Amino acid sequence: MSEASLSYQHAASSSEQRFAGFWMRFWAYVLDIVVISSLNGILLSPFKFVNDGIAISIGLWTVTGLIASIVYFAYFLFMTKFFGQTIGKMILGIRVIREDEQSLKWSDVFFREVIGRFIYRVFSILMVLYIIVGFTEEKQGLHDMIASTRVVFDR
Repeated sequence: MSEASLSYQHAASSSEQRFAGFWMRFWAYVLDIVVISSLNGILLSPFKFVNDGIAISIGLWTVTGLIASIVYFAYFLFMTKFFGQTIGKMILGIRVIREDEQSLKWSDVFFREVIGRFIYRVFSILMVLYIIVGFTEEKQGLHDMIASTRVVFDR
């Protein structure tokens, strides 16, 4: 198949897609935070009864902080890899796809969900960059651009 016909097929298939914008993605994230907070509440409540409720530290971090961070990143990583969407995205009918519409690879999901979210969380000022989702043609955030992914409405 020629490069021109491949380019045409990609243009045709992406024109069929409806990209999810900033607000849909924002509300999906809010729902996901509710899910993650609930999971952390269940997993971390036993720590209130350990060490007289005083946080157990490992260097600069607390055990509960580490567990909460692992749950946060693991939730997004595994839900996106295995289902193409998180619970928040499922409720709102949106999903993550690759730019070429192939199955999501571990590397795609890792860069999008772990590296991208880690950068946004460590450098809080970069959270403002989420707003670019509302202004790009295919409604991509910086993490989508890095991972070559899109968030689209389910068909």
